Amino acid sequence: MADRHQNQSSYKGRQKEIIYSIALEAERRPLLDSGLWFHDDVRNNFYYASYLFAAALDDTLELPFEREEAQRKAEAVLLETVLLQNRQPGTELYGHWPLGLSPVPREATPHELPVEIMGSLMVWFCKQYSSRFSAGLRIAFHTAIGHIYRSGFFRKPVVTFGHHEAKYTAAKLIFGKLFEDEELLEDGRHSLEITLAHIRAKGMPEYGSLPWFWHWVQAFTCAWELEEDSVMKETLGEMLEYLWQERSQWYLKGAWVGAHSRGWPHDIPSDGNVLHDYVQFGDFRLPAEMPRTEYAGFLYYEAPEQVRSAALNRKAPVQIRKKTEKVIAGSGRQLPLHSYGYITEDYAAGGMWERVEEFDNEQLRWAYSLQVGAAEGVNRLYFFHPGQGYHAGDPRHQSPYMEVLFHKNIVMSLFPVPEGEGSAVVGVLPKGQWIKQPSALFGYAGHVYFAVYLTNAYELIERQEYLEVNCTDMPGGVVVEALSRSQAVKLGVEGLEDFAAAAAQRAPKFTAGEPLSAEYISWTGNDKLQISTDGRTEAEAQINGTAVSFELYTV
Repeated sequence: MADRHQNQSSYKGRQKEIIYSIALEAERRPLLDSGLWFHDDVRNNFYYASYLFAAALDDTLELPFEREEAQRKAEAVLLETVLLQNRQPGTELYGHWPLGLSPVPREATPHELPVEIMGSLMVWFCKQYSSRFSAGLRIAFHTAIGHIYRSGFFRKPVVTFGHHEAKYTAAKLIFGKLFEDEELLEDGRHSLEITLAHIRAKGMPEYGSLPWFWHWVQAFTCAWELEEDSVMKETLGEMLEYLWQERSQWYLKGAWVGAHSRGWPHDIPSDGNVLHDYVQFGDFRLPAEMPRTEYAGFLYYEAPEQVRSAALNRKAPVQIRKKTEKVIAGSGRQLPLHSYGYITEDYAAGGMWERVEEFDNEQLRWAYSLQVGAAEGVNRLYFFHPGQGYHAGDPRHQSPYMEVLFHKNIVMSLFPVPEGEGSAVVGVLPKGQWIKQPSALFGYAGHVYFAVYLTNAYELIERQEYLEVNCTDMPGGVVVEALSRSQAVKLGVEGLEDFAAAAAQRAPKFTAGEPLSAEYISWTGNDKLQISTDGRTEAEAQINGTAVSFELYTV
């Protein structure tokens, strides 16, 4: 019980730290001619104004600015933001807000996305702070919330069990309760129950998807905080405990280990969307940059102690094997996907065995992850063949042409790239100390040694936050093995040069042509790893002579 009380106290302190930091930025940031701070995303104005308003009212915060003036500024932005809503019944996207606001916010076209999360958060913020609103802002909020309810944007069935439907489900419960709509409440209860049952049985189809996962967390935490019915509150708690259990399995000090079905530039190549992790776990420093503020400083559901403990205690390495059933939109077909993770105290490796088409192709198939803040710049290392949507400097958007083998601290990749599909494979390395050899790179970053073996020559380009590796003359392959400093010491390694000399003697055997193949003996355990592809849809992978099996993979 003492640990629980201590965590409650510390999470509140971390939330106040977020509120203070964002409020400080909001107060310093000059307003545009529109009376807003941002024209890129209407929601950012709502978030920043919420934090500035909350900070101005919190007497426990020592603020370097005048409270009443800050409150007036926050109110002005909130009011201007709320009034951008389409308030004309019968029109397209009635009750909605625009997303992008340029060049003239009041002339911007309504968009279906902002209200999904912002609508529910507005109800929460109004309940918490409306007693301190000016009369005009209070009226504007209540009027806008009425338009949201009458728009019925959330009156949709659950089909794909994704983040849109999660937000609709939470909104059904929130607005059903607020407007005493029993039919809507019952729809919300049913939607919540079938969603929870589905993800428990089939896993989350939006694996490692940011910022979507945090929309699940915020939407259901918002509904849980507003819920008064004890039975429904318990079910919402079960949903949130599932979500935090899922998060904790792939967690390493702010890093999100393994594959991502979608990631924004502040999520790939580096973990930047970390505020909810910071509040829940608090085992890394709050970064100076907060690219996705949302409501991490306000909403909180405490994960169970065993979930938090597992995420925070990485002394002993763990392997994760997860199976997910992904619903393919339009066909109803369910595709089995298998995720692998290996997490140690200092680093993690993981990814997805299969490749599947994803929205906007903003995906990450596999990666090594370092703790957030452990290395300069990015905290990931990975390689991929560029696909649809890729452009230089945006290392996402991977093609279908990669086969993988995951085994503890090793990742083996083959790139059977057809002629005419581009011959270069791109790699991302964290900044640190690197020794270059003709077809290998040996490095040390974030207390971790990396041996990177390539089939061919490469070019190294220094980006602002990472080193980019360009490998030409594909088809080919890449093999990576990682060792923590403590692991390396046990193996007799003393420093990077010593590591590089020893690792150079352990280079894998690559075979080009048809089929592509690679063989490697692991540094720890002397496991023999083999992967080859003969042009079929799946590679053949063996560990110590045994074919890789997915029988151990569970939901």
